[in-house]
Amino acid sequence: MSYIRKVYAIVAKDVAAELRTREMLSSMFVFSLLVILVFNFAFDLRAENQKTLAPGVLWVAIAFAGMLGLSRSFIMEKDRGSIEGLLLTPVDRSAIYLGKMLGNLLFIGVVVIIILPIFIVLFNLSAEHLPSLVGVVILGIIGFSGVGTLFSAMAVHTRAREVLLPILLFPVVIPVMLASVKLTAGVLDGVPFADVQNWFSLLVGFDLIFLALSFMLFDYVMEE
Repeated sequence: MSYIRKVYAIVAKDVAAELRTREMLSSMFVFSLLVILVFNFAFDLRAENQKTLAPGVLWVAIAFAGMLGLSRSFIMEKDRGSIEGLLLTPVDRSAIYLGKMLGNLLFIGVVVIIILPIFIVLFNLSAEHLPSLVGVVILGIIGFSGVGTLFSAMAVHTRAREVLLPILLFPVVIPVMLASVKLTAGVLDGVPFADVQNWFSLLVGFDLIFLALSFMLFDYVMEE
């Protein structure tokens, strides 16, 4: 079996398990929708310009909904005792990481696809910005999922895994969140790319560096 087919098999396993229960996607969607609704009504009363606050609201919703998904990434295998079986399979540990990361990326991406139109309508934003906004979101959730998968594998072996994961993850993904918010604001405000190029470089650089580090360190994390 080729490396790509092994990665695909892990992604397919996670997708099939989620389609049977739909627990992760439903909870992520409901949580992100509640965040957007609550902030929208609050800003409607207290803020004169929702457009200024919209980027922060979007990424708060994505970050916390993504955290729900990441926290469940390895819990099913751990609770069912199948994580040892997964590690004993004749595949490279990096394939396990890549498969789990792509699964997390897929779940977060599905939720984002659903909430983006709702976000645009509630905050009275122009749909012409949607293609550029989707590009920024993709870059942001790649970095978030890549690092989050590594820390999820690390936290699953602890008793306080639900509490430990955000404590470990959020300080590390601050560059992703900050760059994503700045780029989203630039897209919504129609700012020239040259004015936000530094933030774009930071986001792409973080994605490449931390994906490579997570890819290499996953084997050691699972051994521990």
